[in-house]
Amino acid sequence: MLKVIVFGNVALDVICRTVDDVPRHDSIVFDQVSVSAGGCGSNVAIGLAALGIPVALVARVGEDDSAGLVRRYWERVGVSQIYLRSNADYPTGVSVGLVDSQSQPRFVHTSGANKTLSPADLEVQQYVAAGARNLHVAGFFVLPGILTPEFGQKLLEAHRAGLETSLDVVRSVSMRNPQPLWDCLPALDFFFCNAQEAEILTGLAQAQAAAQEFRRRGAASVIIKLGEQGCWLESAQFSGRITGEPVQALDTTGAGDAFAAGFLAARVQGADAVEACQAGNAAGARMLQSLGAVSGWFTSAGEVSPS
Repeated sequence: MLKVIVFGNVALDVICRTVDDVPRHDSIVFDQVSVSAGGCGSNVAIGLAALGIPVALVARVGEDDSAGLVRRYWERVGVSQIYLRSNADYPTGVSVGLVDSQSQPRFVHTSGANKTLSPADLEVQQYVAAGARNLHVAGFFVLPGILTPEFGQKLLEAHRAGLETSLDVVRSVSMRNPQPLWDCLPALDFFFCNAQEAEILTGLAQAQAAAQEFRRRGAASVIIKLGEQGCWLESAQFSGRITGEPVQALDTTGAGDAFAAGFLAARVQGADAVEACQAGNAAGARMLQSLGAVSGWFTSAGEVSPS
């Protein structure tokens, strides 16, 4: 039976390292490249499956070669595609990431079929019938079709049906209008963002203050990811920073999605929020040590197979 439903964006990722400058006319030379499944929704689903959690992905792809490539990654770890739909009118989303010498990526992106996801695609009763316990929304602000009040109502339906609900944002120009997020917060058990996103959304630079603002707007618990400093958890039961083990970062792409996968896997296995944050920190750190958003799940030193 399924345990987690991930609703989110999908892309074919092409991650290039090291690229510190993009000249107007000259060619760019780089040393390393990773071509893999990407997009926040796909990244979280792959992480959960690699950690042995039965997971299904609600997403949209085109009918093209890129879709075939990303499907191979889902099949490798056992991500269920029963809620995946293809659309011949749009290409599969593609992201080209240029990772600089500070391990920070810059992206060139086309959303493609991702833009066709809508609130109607959130089929709560089907997920409950399939045995799901958690519903996670990934890449919220890069899914234009769900930036509506109706999506908040669908999340509330999921919450009332007994699913533990969570949502993670990703930096986008759409964040300039946070109202769609405010509509969703009252339906969430857990809201995730990183420190930069929290400041953009609230205007508050201090993690605790921003987290309290998100709770004031309705989220039951808030987790602000702080990179090498771990994360901040703000809830009725706990308020404070949860640290992890520092690692040498090769590429930060996908670390936040790995955090979400580690957190959700721990929750499914009965962990409380603090323990789940610790698991999230460990999963995020694992991803930092490989090039690309999901490569860390497939490293020979610690590849995890689905149970």
